[in-house]
Amino acid sequence: MTAVDQRVAIALPGRGIHTLGEPGEWTRPTSPITSRIVYAAAHVVPRATGDNTPGALADIDWDATLAYRRELWSYGLGVADAMDTAQRGMGLDWAATAELIRRSGAEAARVGGLLACGAGTDQLDLDAVPTGPAGLEMVLGAYREQIAVVTEAGADVIVMASRALAKVAASPDDYRYVYSTLLREVDRPVILHWLGTMFDPALAGYWGSTDIDEATSVFRGLVDEHADKVDGVKVSLLDAQHEIALRRALPSGVRLYTGDDFNYPELIIGDEHGHSDALLGIFAGIYPAASTALQELDRGNTVRAEEILRSTQELGRHIFSAPTYYYKTGIAFLSWLRGKQSGFSMVGGLASGRSVEHLTQLFVLADRAGLLDDPALAVHRMELFLELNGVTS
Repeated sequence: MTAVDQRVAIALPGRGIHTLGEPGEWTRPTSPITSRIVYAAAHVVPRATGDNTPGALADIDWDATLAYRRELWSYGLGVADAMDTAQRGMGLDWAATAELIRRSGAEAARVGGLLACGAGTDQLDLDAVPTGPAGLEMVLGAYREQIAVVTEAGADVIVMASRALAKVAASPDDYRYVYSTLLREVDRPVILHWLGTMFDPALAGYWGSTDIDEATSVFRGLVDEHADKVDGVKVSLLDAQHEIALRRALPSGVRLYTGDDFNYPELIIGDEHGHSDALLGIFAGIYPAASTALQELDRGNTVRAEEILRSTQELGRHIFSAPTYYYKTGIAFLSWLRGKQSGFSMVGGLASGRSVEHLTQLFVLADRAGLLDDPALAVHRMELFLELNGVTS
């Protein structure tokens, strides 16, 4: 086998020799993308020698983390920061989150990047949150604190779903009270985030019901009542038909930011009745292809745009396969394969969230999607990963 062959082929467990294809012909835009408003929900990169073991406070490599955000902005995408992709509630503590928001805000201002950040209630100790009105007021206070941090950083606010509210709310009226209060108080429109239980089981019964239709009715009522304070809604239920129906029912001027990492091609392309914009974790991994597809949309090349997005769909469905909340592991692994971080590690020790088999298949699908832009580096790192895990050719 020649040196050239070694750069483009690798022995994979259970698959034999896998020969890598050519990287995709992805392009950075020369002018702002206008056909859709799109955010990539970015992950964080831990400091290589930091203590990022389970239960430890997050120790972040700020240079690498901010460089990743600059990369996303350079492809014309907005950045959704301090979201679940950044391991909110799964390794990223509030102190590190607040610092992330401040640093990302400063960097966005410096480079002119679009930035929205998550405001939640994860600074609360769930065991210390009482039931009843006192608990609701504690939730409101936590939201206010985080909204202030996001606003002061110059970012738009994404009101995240709250585990604390899910715990203390006794009825849909409790959700109406908390969200209506916040929406009356904000000084500019926000994005409301509905995160399904496949992403966070602690959010079961959000909006006051485990029945999706009943929950949707409460959610829609809030949006209808406060439409002037809602820029858009991000829905992460992995149900394309539900999203389309909700999108068509939203008040004029309120966007639907798809959070469906399974069905995003058809939702972003849309139909004769409209389309979804996007706020997606998968776009943190496939951003070169996503940006190129959006540029094609801007040129009116809908068929080519959809073709590009669909070429990444199998990878997206694999990364977000059950248990879905471990998708962050795949995003970080792909970042490492592509040379965007020095090591395959995550805060909270979450790099162990997926199996060798899962990550091997991710490697193959990323290659098929043309996302391994430096095949020699990707092969080298994949071989290191396999050897470290006891897989020898």
